Amino acid sequence: MSKKKPVPLNHTAKVILELITYNRETYSKFDELTTEELCKKLQPGQVNWVNVDGLGNLEIIEKLQVHFGLHALLIDDVLNDQRPKSEEYEDYLFFTLKMLYRIDNTGIDYEQISFVLGKDFLISFQEKEGDLFDGFRERIRLDQGKVRKKHSDYLLYRLIDIIVDNYYNVLDRIGDLIEETEDDAYENPSNQSFYKIQSLKKEVIFLRKALYPLREALSKVVKGESEFIKEENLPYFADVYDHVAHLIDSLETYKDLTSSLLDIHINAMNTRMNEVMKVLTVISTIFMPLTFIVGVYGMNFEYLPELQWRWGYYIVWGVMLAIVVAMLLFFKRKKWF
Repeated sequence: MSKKKPVPLNHTAKVILELITYNRETYSKFDELTTEELCKKLQPGQVNWVNVDGLGNLEIIEKLQVHFGLHALLIDDVLNDQRPKSEEYEDYLFFTLKMLYRIDNTGIDYEQISFVLGKDFLISFQEKEGDLFDGFRERIRLDQGKVRKKHSDYLLYRLIDIIVDNYYNVLDRIGDLIEETEDDAYENPSNQSFYKIQSLKKEVIFLRKALYPLREALSKVVKGESEFIKEENLPYFADVYDHVAHLIDSLETYKDLTSSLLDIHINAMNTRMNEVMKVLTVISTIFMPLTFIVGVYGMNFEYLPELQWRWGYYIVWGVMLAIVVAMLLFFKRKKWF
């Protein structure tokens, strides 16, 4: 996966600001807000989930930076491709990771998502419109589960958990692709199957870069190093940590499988080449005595023996056919083909 370039300055790029505020008794959702409207609708004492879709309009990002007092280095991490990590500032916790959607013939569809967790707010920065959270938003609205009874740190846990759960879908699809590619490597080894194997290896490497740092980031949270995560919610983050550890174990298995796929492909290609060479060798061996015979009787000497035989032509053909049949029976008996 190539590293993304920094988001260019563009004051006209579309940015969607969404705000969900809630507690045990109340719930409100606002879409398509301006930064001024969003800041006015924030509710102290409630959980305020600010979701930002699109990072191209730096004017809006800078207004949010000023209102929430976000560090310039944090904004730089939001706008540029970063390895998953967790960093604690004086007034908030920063957490970033990769959100995977699916894998297809062109690779893994993903985006970077960053979270800023404060005392009564959570900001999620997404690179593009659309995410994995629509079902969870509905659960918040309907007051299903624990989310309305918890604070913003529990909201952060739920969003990370949803993202990590979808890693399983991507890994399962990679497993299916490995099986399909393995069948192709056995049945029809070709340049196309080789390219598929190389593509799978790249995707596995990308997932390793996404999962190993994510485990480290969650480890910092689980160890209770952050004052923004309540102790009662640490077991939830520990559960996500366990999921990531399980994903890494599965990924290591897939890494070994993709490496073995290359060996299978090479062996299959060598086997096919050996079969071709064997056939060519058999054909060449059969024609060697035939070439010798026709070479001898093709010489232009005037007193060459047997040239005056009436049935010589047919006798030579019979001898050559007998030689071919005898050699084929010999090869068959020796199980050379």
